[in-house]
Amino acid sequence: MYINAIGHYIPSKRVSNDYFKDLNGLDADWIVQRTGIETRSRCSEEENVNTMAYEAVENAIPRLPYPVKDVDLIVAAHYCAYDTVGTVAHCLQRKYGIEGAKAVYASSACSSFVNGLEIIEGYFAMGKAKRALLVCSEHNSYYSDDHDPKAGHLWGDAAVAYFLSKEKISENDIEILTIYTEGLGHIGVGPDGVMLRPKECGIAMPNGRDVFMYAVKYMQHALEKNLEDTGLSPDDITYFIPHQANMRIIKQLARMMDMPLERILSNIKDLGNTGSASAPLVLAQHQDELKKGDIASLMVFGGGYSCAAFTIRK
Repeated sequence: MYINAIGHYIPSKRVSNDYFKDLNGLDADWIVQRTGIETRSRCSEEENVNTMAYEAVENAIPRLPYPVKDVDLIVAAHYCAYDTVGTVAHCLQRKYGIEGAKAVYASSACSSFVNGLEIIEGYFAMGKAKRALLVCSEHNSYYSDDHDPKAGHLWGDAAVAYFLSKEKISENDIEILTIYTEGLGHIGVGPDGVMLRPKECGIAMPNGRDVFMYAVKYMQHALEKNLEDTGLSPDDITYFIPHQANMRIIKQLARMMDMPLERILSNIKDLGNTGSASAPLVLAQHQDELKKGDIASLMVFGGGYSCAAFTIRK
């Protein structure tokens, strides 16, 4: 399976740590020390999950080696939703006139994007699709409570769009070597670790310590399982891209796996936790820096719980 084009969209608005002092009593320096976040991206009042998805697709199209209408599968994979009936997948199908394509929405917390890749891999394997569009758009600030001292200061907004094909189409394609996902609802506090209940509490993380502990453990687990089928070891990886939930989690993962920090790509300092868009967003931001033969592994942990990883080669 190959990535033919990658696009992304990051809202221009930034919210600094100082904003939260009067809302939840957290000092700017404390937020940096505990999370690594200095600012976070936020949608304007005119933006939402759908508009960010459109912008991400538009950003990818100039790199796309075929017409958008050639897509025969559209997968929207994310947990923030503007509409759970007329989904982003259906809206994209309508906007671009992609007749005859399948349109699917899937959610697995911050593992959603990688689960979306696996869904596409399955359609390709069954011969039911050949070219796909995977979009992940997270409007966390639509659901978050800035007054929440446990998690209100974490969230950023962003979207990514990946065009994929079963077979290689151009010399610029990026090969996906392997994909691994696993549901972990049975461990720790599971579904009570992170939640998004629109009519009750919005998006919340009442059990941060539990999330931290299992995120480190199972991102390592996901990467190791992901590499099993490739014959690669962590020493062969050019860049590691962990889920951008917390810089302390990333540094702990680096220590446990002996990852040199200079080989870890990150955007959490400037954008905050952009949810399931975060790791693929980092890849989107650095795609032009990849040289022929470079290998990157992305590993994520989702509230609920779940873990996932995928490895690509330029």
